[in-house]
Amino acid sequence: MSLLSERLAELRDRGLHRRTRLISGPQGPRVIVDGRPALLLCSNNYLGLADHPRVREAAADAAMRWGVGAGASRLVSGTMTVHRRLEDRLAEFEGTESALLFGSGYLANTGVIAALAQAGGVVLSDELNHASLIDGCKLAGAETVVYKHADLDHLEWAMGKAAGRPAVIVTDSVFSMDGDVAPLEGIVEIAQRLGARTIVDEAHATGVLGPGGRGAVAAAGLTGEVDVVVGTLGKALGSYGAYAACSAEMSDWLTNQARTLIFSTAPPPPAIAAAMEALAIIEEEPKRVERLTANSKVMREALRSEGFDIEDQPTPIIPLIVGSAANAVDLCEEALARGLYAQAIRPPTVPEGTARLRISVMATHTAAELKAAAVTITRACEHSGLRAARPEERGRAVPVAESRAPGDDGQPIRASRGPKLFDLEVEAPSDFRRAA
Repeated sequence: MSLLSERLAELRDRGLHRRTRLISGPQGPRVIVDGRPALLLCSNNYLGLADHPRVREAAADAAMRWGVGAGASRLVSGTMTVHRRLEDRLAEFEGTESALLFGSGYLANTGVIAALAQAGGVVLSDELNHASLIDGCKLAGAETVVYKHADLDHLEWAMGKAAGRPAVIVTDSVFSMDGDVAPLEGIVEIAQRLGARTIVDEAHATGVLGPGGRGAVAAAGLTGEVDVVVGTLGKALGSYGAYAACSAEMSDWLTNQARTLIFSTAPPPPAIAAAMEALAIIEEEPKRVERLTANSKVMREALRSEGFDIEDQPTPIIPLIVGSAANAVDLCEEALARGLYAQAIRPPTVPEGTARLRISVMATHTAAELKAAAVTITRACEHSGLRAARPEERGRAVPVAESRAPGDDGQPIRASRGPKLFDLEVEAPSDFRRAA
């Protein structure tokens, strides 16, 4: 057996092996998953614009007008008229002097952080930041200090590590696996008081939160107060690519220093034109964002009515934490068999012991679909040997490292890290043992 075969076998044994699933047809609220019809509850197509007729038509028209590829990097011959038009529109949308397009959110985050956090400096990063932010910190020449999730006191203490060196604070605005919102007002206040720059990734907030879907930064009244706002074209805007909204001077710096911009082919014109049309739809139809907010509330309330302990959050991301990777995979497969697709999220995407189903709601779901989905999830839990924690058990969360299967001490297996949005325990015979 080869080394790769051994490692793949180990991943399978640990319940961490991954594979792609095939979606047939466009990304709508209902799709065909590996040949089976299902309600889609794990897409980031929050506003349902990926398959909107106007967006599709804009992409097709752009292909006929500008071609399907940019042909070169931004600094060679890859910056085309359509790129500049969208950058101007995004800067206006974000309330900044400039916006700079990147090929993807991953490229934007890694490029921006590495360009700003250079040798001799310090990067302060939230412990639950997206992998692209984490990898950006790794690529930067600066020291990285990880602060506790959304903990302003710990962040301010960690700023002491900077000791007069250039500092950059990096955070998601909406955390992609937990659905909670960073305390942006406090982060910006600390940064301005102590002389640090700020980078905020709005990937899951653009088109979702704030006035007209302008994001969590705008919702917090901080437009123009953040050094770099990173947004994506591939989630609520339904296309592909990303951007950094910032001052003209910062844009100039990134154009000269962000290696992921300099050494990558420019985004394809059809994707850029599609995003531009999606942006126009968001501005013309503010009720689309309102429908997303309403649907998020419907889903949370429906899960609560089934006995799940769900916190109020303004986002469409709802994590159902089940503990072990095996539990998450079992629940995902059982839900899919019942016509609902919510992907199992496992380590290393989330910490050990906090594997989950990540439910994400779209504006194009109906209230009836979401209410029925909550019932389906309950039935899938029952079939998989999982149930919501009893009311008298809430507040007795066992630390992940100390979790035991029922029969050891009767305590529920659950995650205790971060916001506790969901509690599940394993229903099993007393001789059953499964590591959390």
